[in-house]
Amino acid sequence: MMETGVSENHVPKLQRRLSLPLLTLYGLGVTVGAGIYVLVGTTAAKAGYYAPISFLLAGAVVAFTGFTYSEFGTRYPVSAGEAAYVRHGFKSGLVSLVIGLMVATAGIVSSATISIGAVAYVSNLIPLSPVVLTVLIVLTLGMIAAWGILESVALAALFTLIEIGGLCLVIIYSFLLEPDLLNQVGRLVPPIELGAWSGIASASLLAFFAFVGFEDIANVAEEVKDPRSNLPKAIIFTLVIATLLYVAVVSVVVLVVPMNDLTASAAPLALVFGGASETTRGLFSLIASIATINGVLIQMIMASRVLYGLSVQGSLPSLLTYVNPKTHTPLVSTIVVVLVILGLALFVPMTELAELTSQIVLIVFMVVNLALIRLKISSGVGHHDAFEVPLWVPILGFITCLSLLVIGLI
Repeated sequence: MMETGVSENHVPKLQRRLSLPLLTLYGLGVTVGAGIYVLVGTTAAKAGYYAPISFLLAGAVVAFTGFTYSEFGTRYPVSAGEAAYVRHGFKSGLVSLVIGLMVATAGIVSSATISIGAVAYVSNLIPLSPVVLTVLIVLTLGMIAAWGILESVALAALFTLIEIGGLCLVIIYSFLLEPDLLNQVGRLVPPIELGAWSGIASASLLAFFAFVGFEDIANVAEEVKDPRSNLPKAIIFTLVIATLLYVAVVSVVVLVVPMNDLTASAAPLALVFGGASETTRGLFSLIASIATINGVLIQMIMASRVLYGLSVQGSLPSLLTYVNPKTHTPLVSTIVVVLVILGLALFVPMTELAELTSQIVLIVFMVVNLALIRLKISSGVGHHDAFEVPLWVPILGFITCLSLLVIGLI
């Protein structure tokens, strides 16, 4: 049975071992990752001092799709969640397979991209070649992902607390530099002018991608205790905490760091510690390394569960359904994901692939919202014991995602 990790036919299955706190930390780990550590300067280049509003707006946009995932996650608490949602919404195995593969692809490419960033940070602490570091990081994280869902997510939760601690360190140190920061909050409020809000809207597209990851909560649904209660709570908690952290961090950074320096930096948060001691700068570099490594680990877990779920649904070869009887993790799916990530990180230029991944995520969000719209219209009745949202929620989720996609293509 699912609770014991063994089916009636004695075939190992995934175990429900994740509590609400661990699930929330998992969501925060994949959401509050490398994005906020690198995106502040880019958004400030477009929105200036109003960059915090861009993150607030992006959080509001993502919330609609977050509620859509909350309902779907309680209706169908399975691995490869998006594929299952689309299968039920569109009654199409082909569309389901395409969406599932898009989700897995986005996770794998994102993980490869983040691993390259992790290597850049770790190389400042460990003097090894980038190739050696890439292999060591990816394979080590792959073994952790195969170790066990409780063990790997518990480690990811620890990493998440550390990276959140790093963001809190940025906020605290900023107030030490500028004790009167609260008196400068008025500079962050945009005027009612087209030019200002145009920059905010443009920057919101970038800020949106700092929120991508909350949806990965749905892909560990088969390993969650009481998913009908804990999935929606974890998604909501993740988005609220991430939004508050982002707005606070971006606010202090744009007020403390000179704008010219900020917009030209690929590591904007490190600029806050420019005048700090070598120990403090080293500590923050270590935290940034942990943040990026954590992002790789969590994306590995997500992508392997998607492949496993698609295989269980009969859309991919049955070999991918193999679950190790000792670790109760999808071992073959994990190995496939790790090898593809390693190949991409070593041999493929990641800039264009990362941009494509962002577009893929928006398309997936749009299709998932459409699937819930179709399901609500066709069924006409509520689902037993499910978290339900009004029809206008997925409608607005579709419209907002489409708008961001169009903005990105203009």
